[in-house]
Amino acid sequence: MSRKTTDPNPVITVASGKGGTGKTTVATSLALALAKRVPVQLLDADVEEPDAHLFLGPTWSYQEEVMVPVPRVDHQRCTRCGECAAFCGSGALAVTDREVLVFRELCHGCGGCVRVCPEQAITEENRRVGLVRTGKTGSLLFAEGRLEPGQPFAAPVVRAVRRQARRDRVVIIDAAPGTSCPVVGAVRGSDLCLLVTEPTPFGLSDLRLAVELARGLEVPSAVVLNRSDVGDGEVESWCRQRDLAILLRIPFDRALAEAHARGIPAGRLPRWRGEFAALGEEVLRRARRGRS
Repeated sequence: MSRKTTDPNPVITVASGKGGTGKTTVATSLALALAKRVPVQLLDADVEEPDAHLFLGPTWSYQEEVMVPVPRVDHQRCTRCGECAAFCGSGALAVTDREVLVFRELCHGCGGCVRVCPEQAITEENRRVGLVRTGKTGSLLFAEGRLEPGQPFAAPVVRAVRRQARRDRVVIIDAAPGTSCPVVGAVRGSDLCLLVTEPTPFGLSDLRLAVELARGLEVPSAVVLNRSDVGDGEVESWCRQRDLAILLRIPFDRALAEAHARGIPAGRLPRWRGEFAALGEEVLRRARRGRS
């Protein structure tokens, strides 16, 4: 999904270099806080393990399958010239002495093999790789993607989730953890990448990778530091050295952990409502500033 600077509302992606940092807690709490003052839509693009719905309890209204076109070879017309296999960069086609083999799970659906086949022996058929469903919680619109079990490529489902984005709303995207292709697909075109991390050596190492990814995509970034009262201060020092703003510090809190276990977003707790409301204001300010 590409966003033009003339679009009225920004896109904010919440990401993390590693799992278990509290990314979905921040994404859902941020969306709920912003929804009290502006129209908001939350997209769960963590399609291998979507769990934002557990905190929001949406009422579902729509569902569609995500399909990827894969090659189908007419062996009567095929001369096994090898042009298709030579073109395919994902190894989804292999030429043997008897036929052309198709490894459907490796296919990215680019359609190149159809175009290079001199005998027009290749057509395409759809393969289901996941689904997208949409709903709402109060005024907050919600969409999530789910990758089909056993499918190796999440990017098509991430793209399908992003196509649900509404231009008349502020869009919050809950990305997958890490810095792989699905995360690139979620962050690209955003106006701000809010990175959730923790003050540990692993947290700092993966934060560095996530910041590099955002900068490579020319997306401004800021940080939320979870469990901020543990660790040795290296994450805060690293952020200061790179002029990377920490917009919210969340200390280790048993009440937060208990609420999380019960599926209650942190932003719904009285202690944290004001904190996430302030985070929402600052996130919107930075995202809109980046569009000007």
